[in-house]
Amino acid sequence: MTPIDLNELKISPAALIGKQWMLITAGTPENFNCMTASWGGLGFLWNRPVAFVFVRPNRHTCRFIEEQAAFTLSFMPEQYRQDLIFCGRNSGRDVDKMAHTALRPLTTPGGLPSFQDAELVLECRKMFRTTLQEADFLNWSEVSPAWYAEDNPLHYLYICEISSALKA
Repeated sequence: MTPIDLNELKISPAALIGKQWMLITAGTPENFNCMTASWGGLGFLWNRPVAFVFVRPNRHTCRFIEEQAAFTLSFMPEQYRQDLIFCGRNSGRDVDKMAHTALRPLTTPGGLPSFQDAELVLECRKMFRTTLQEADFLNWSEVSPAWYAEDNPLHYLYICEISSALKA
């Protein structure tokens, strides 16, 4: 992985996150978990480049995010689509995701867990976390039935500074 200047990236955040998906990976190189995500974004806030992601508090990865100051977002080539599907459908509480996928762990220069074959890795330092609240939705009746059934708690929103970007 080679460090790159974020200004050199020529990407569509909507395509990168919404279509290609990402692995949110948190923990230490010795003890981590990853989850597939397709909700989030990239931008500029508080005079710095940021990423924002949404994670349900009942997800196993959430515990790892909460315990560490930073995590990675890894964007994998299409050949890893089935691995991303597996990581999205299976909890690290119940299964060793590395044993059931072709994902090969890598420690980033910042000491964070990621994956060797990622096309792009963003190292993200947490800056802000809040819980989405029903009262703050302007269209709750449109959103609620599709995304927030009784067994699906509202997401945490994390806003993170992108501290570095790495490209294959």
